[in-house]
Amino acid sequence: MSSLTEDLQKAKGDIHQFRDITVRVLNYLPDVINEETKFGGYQICSSNIAGIRKSVRPFRNDLFIRSGNRFIDSYITFEKILNRLKNEERNFKQGEYLLVDSVIYTMQQSMGIGFDLMVQANSARKHVGNRFEELIRTLLNTLEIPMKKVVLSIPYDTDEGNKYYCCETDVIISPYKSVRSDSTSINPNEIVISLKTTTKDRMPKIFIDKVLMEKFVGHPVRVVGISQNDIQRKEDTDEIKISYTFVSNLFMVYTRFLAQLEGYYYLDLPAKALQKPFNQYIFPFSKFLLKDVWEMLGS
Repeated sequence: MSSLTEDLQKAKGDIHQFRDITVRVLNYLPDVINEETKFGGYQICSSNIAGIRKSVRPFRNDLFIRSGNRFIDSYITFEKILNRLKNEERNFKQGEYLLVDSVIYTMQQSMGIGFDLMVQANSARKHVGNRFEELIRTLLNTLEIPMKKVVLSIPYDTDEGNKYYCCETDVIISPYKSVRSDSTSINPNEIVISLKTTTKDRMPKIFIDKVLMEKFVGHPVRVVGISQNDIQRKEDTDEIKISYTFVSNLFMVYTRFLAQLEGYYYLDLPAKALQKPFNQYIFPFSKFLLKDVWEMLGS
């Protein structure tokens, strides 16, 4: 078996790979986490061993499953829910929505915490983003939803002749047997999914890409956003806190005056999303997976 550090850095394409790496991280944490505090519903932890201090990303107490054994139990139920979805069952209880959010959040957050402890920060950020995209694609693939990454090639004139701007989509999902969108068109019945671990510094691109794609293809393009969270650790001189990075006023301005998305979904929902008018546009990821994606695809 490869080391935990090596395993974290390997690309993942199977849901069981995400399950296994999560269990490895959860079982490793009690050996290295020795500093903890709470702030605003989040646990803020550090490892301070032999004078080397490593801080890990905050995790939400009501979502993160800290015990490896408890995670396995929840994962078994989660896998049953995925199978029910594949069998076209669409009615789920509130507790099942919460379990789905908890299991998926724990898988993604565990990998982030593992990287915080074992990999240099700049490299860790890239890997965490890659694992997030792989996790969402793997979930869609497990549910047998046709998908493909498409790069729109948008021409524009210059003094040197035609040049092309590459508008890259993270993934496109389809109600058909295979994705019909290609480098020159977006099928109006397909959905472009924008994957961002956080909207910090990245929110404008989601809306601008939607406007750009619609101008190019000449019809409305359905776009969904999915993010992990919009929080980060903040260390003041006196205490450790959480900083909230969701720019709510910017989100509403873009939504009202630039473009409206089909929906925006979080693994860890910002508190603002529970308030009006944000709760009309921003939802927990479980709502996308158990309900909305099937309605969008007409299945």
